[in-house]
Amino acid sequence: MKNTYKGLFLCKMLFLILTLYSFTVKDGITAPIQLTISEGLSNPIGFYDSKPSFSWKLPVGVTSQSAYTIVVASSPKLLPNNPDLWNSGKVNADQSLYVNYNGKKLDSRQKVYWQVKYWDDKGAESKWSEMAHFELGLLQNSDWKANWISVPPTELNEISGKNSVLFRPQYLRKQINIHSNIKKARLYITAKGVFEAYINGAKIGTDVMTPGWTPFDKSISTLTYDVTDMLMKGENVLSAILAEGWHSGRIHLRREATKEDVPFLLCQLEIETNKGKQIIVTDKSWKVSLKGPIRESNIYDGEIYDANFNLGKWQFNGYDDSNWLQVVEQKLADTVLLLPKRYQTVKDKETISVKTLTEPVAGKPIFNFGQNNVGVPLIKVPMKKGDTLTVRFAEMLNTDGTMYTGNYRGAKSTDYYIAAKDGLIEWRPQFTFHGYQYIELSGFDPKAKPQKDWVTAIVQYSDFKLNGTFASSHEKLNQLQSNISWGLKGNFFDIPTDCPQRDERLGWTGDAQVIAPTAIYNADMYAFWANYLQSMRQEQMDNGAIPNVIPNNLGKGNSSGWGDACTVIPWEIYFRTGDKRILEDNYEMMNRWLGYYASKANGNIVSMQSFGDWLQPFSQPLESNRMGRRGDTPADFISTAYYAKSVELTMRTAAVLGKTAEDQKLQKLHNEIKKAFGNKFFDNNGRTTSKMETQTQYLLALDFDLLSKENIQKAGVHLKRVIADCDNHLRTGFLGTPILPLVLDKIGETDLMYSILFKESYPSWFYSINQGATTMWERWDSYTLKDGFHKDGMNSFNHYAYGAIGRWMYERIGGIKPIVAGYKEIEIAPVLGGPLTAASASYDSPYGKINSSWKLDNGTLTLEVTIPSNTTAKIVIPADTKKELLMNGSTFKNNVAIQLDLKTDKTFVLKAAAGTYRFTSKVKK
Repeated sequence: MKNTYKGLFLCKMLFLILTLYSFTVKDGITAPIQLTISEGLSNPIGFYDSKPSFSWKLPVGVTSQSAYTIVVASSPKLLPNNPDLWNSGKVNADQSLYVNYNGKKLDSRQKVYWQVKYWDDKGAESKWSEMAHFELGLLQNSDWKANWISVPPTELNEISGKNSVLFRPQYLRKQINIHSNIKKARLYITAKGVFEAYINGAKIGTDVMTPGWTPFDKSISTLTYDVTDMLMKGENVLSAILAEGWHSGRIHLRREATKEDVPFLLCQLEIETNKGKQIIVTDKSWKVSLKGPIRESNIYDGEIYDANFNLGKWQFNGYDDSNWLQVVEQKLADTVLLLPKRYQTVKDKETISVKTLTEPVAGKPIFNFGQNNVGVPLIKVPMKKGDTLTVRFAEMLNTDGTMYTGNYRGAKSTDYYIAAKDGLIEWRPQFTFHGYQYIELSGFDPKAKPQKDWVTAIVQYSDFKLNGTFASSHEKLNQLQSNISWGLKGNFFDIPTDCPQRDERLGWTGDAQVIAPTAIYNADMYAFWANYLQSMRQEQMDNGAIPNVIPNNLGKGNSSGWGDACTVIPWEIYFRTGDKRILEDNYEMMNRWLGYYASKANGNIVSMQSFGDWLQPFSQPLESNRMGRRGDTPADFISTAYYAKSVELTMRTAAVLGKTAEDQKLQKLHNEIKKAFGNKFFDNNGRTTSKMETQTQYLLALDFDLLSKENIQKAGVHLKRVIADCDNHLRTGFLGTPILPLVLDKIGETDLMYSILFKESYPSWFYSINQGATTMWERWDSYTLKDGFHKDGMNSFNHYAYGAIGRWMYERIGGIKPIVAGYKEIEIAPVLGGPLTAASASYDSPYGKINSSWKLDNGTLTLEVTIPSNTTAKIVIPADTKKELLMNGSTFKNNVAIQLDLKTDKTFVLKAAAGTYRFTSKVKK
């Protein structure tokens, strides 16, 4: 009997399995995954663009796509069969990235739903994807019914100096009554300053230092929050704390503030109820107080928190605000655009515990986190009533173990907490950030013994996803990768800053353009860079010049090699994402920059301001050279080379965009500049005609392809000579260093590059590591164990420019590089060298994850490769081609997925479709 039941059970299970299988086959092959819009955003709220593009990835195991269909609707109930906004129909194309929306007009506040399906290379139809969605923010100024609000100007007198104003943080509140049950609620909010907003005492969102830094006289970012679940029928309180941030602080103003610079708040709460729509806006009905516990807060100097100024439960119902002030209103200005924030906000991203605790001075313990980082501390210390806790920050220590703060210059970078009672306090600053590895505390309960858990570092940076990995068999190379990563995290704080600690923290364009390729390997930063370029377009001057910093707060200055960020960054983003829109958006800016160059050119040789090869080691301290900071490469050489480079990139952009006539015109101009450059700066032997030879002269000429065919090889010989004259050390600054590995690779000198990379003496990447670096430094010798701190006042220990070597580490050591824009075609070509016996890299490309991992063991090379769906790859295996090549443990044979394309003495070159492969071969000695 039992066997009978068992048999029936097995029959039913088999029937169920077959039924499920039949439904799976009927419903189609596996659906597309990871749906995103525009710059890779997933289901965003408050989205900025009413004409988005759509992207998706094919699941692992699918080789390629032959067609797709996208459906878009205003309601999830209409998908997939009755889309009311757009149905692309079946499109016979392998495009799975950045498909432009071509449906009905979309409006502010609109929520949109979409799905996609594809057909594979065999014509099999997939299932529909999971439903994705996005919701638009307020797209025009006219969508706003609110006014800017702030404290009355008369109330600033008590904290004003004779010629300046200190902006005490404002506490703002509004009691609201919601008349019916809530169906949906959105808060649209921004500030001239930085804010934290609350509903009924709960913080709205997890962002910090919002809304960020933009060209405030041209645009301000707005944020959208879904607050449906935070509100309730009846009485509620909407409140905010408003501080000066970038807008009203000297970081942006570059001067002391006046009353006209006061911070303002703007918000609009829109509620859909069972009985209709209710809108609450910032207006004169709001109340404000300056008597809250945060007494001062600014980016450079830090925050002062006095717990004795306790406002009570000011964020809740029933609070008596009768003695609070009525706010003043300011109308919206049409000249300043309110634009939904198009990139990631800053958030708390990581925490670091204290590694060691020392006390070189009694009562002033120093907490070492072992890692230079950016953010704020969480403080938990015992205090006595009325005492002031002083929190000081430093990136380095003096030789006696005390705090070194000289490199912070005019930034005090100190926080204070004044206790209102005895006992343990828990506190973190709200409206500032610090760059530091060490924290010193003083003013705590003198009877308490300092403990490591008194302080935790909260690491903050823009909320991008880290999407690349690199590792090797060499400990210091791995430390270099860590330093690059931490340098990027520390300086991508809403904008790409030069440094995060001193009285600067500005968006220098030169630093940004050299780091962009490395940054994109390490993190998903398309939206971040797209916003930086949007600000750059807004800040471009009438004559076409690009300011030195974006947002621009330094006036009309500009420089070659710096302003070229407007051509370099758009092209780099396009080439690594495949999205033409980034070129469309910036093409006009690129051409206007060329116009500025032309205005400075005489016979196509450009004479203009240039920061030169900034901080080149051993440069000559000429009187006009500010202690040699600008390097020894002449300004007209650099300016003309970059003129040619920007023309070339704009020319390539024109070609991609189908602007044939403009492409041809720029090609002619490029040839003319190239000829003029070669005639002026090089002789017939490929040697520079400048009085002083520099590595960077040859590097720029070779990397930018500015020499005749006859002189290319000759210049390469001279480059090797000047490097040999420096005992195979680099002598390059901010412009030369990023292209050094690219050029040596280009002329077949990868062994020389490996030699330079693994140098341990000054100047080199490992030299800084040997001095204790955990981030990239502004100078190779910002600090030395022998001589201490660099004597020049400009001395940052978190400066990412020299981290641009990371691109070469990914592309040539790890071996991952795009051949066609967006990684549609990929090159996997690791170069073995130096002391390395293994290396691996991964990159989450727009099509999916790419992996390249190699290991060298007793003359045998093992290379493991993963190629994502809907792409192809060229795999170059450095091997003894007279010996056998194994794939997945068997003798290599051509098949549908992978074929031998080329065979030289030292390499197998294969063509591969999507898949995972393992190759084994002998390396030629």
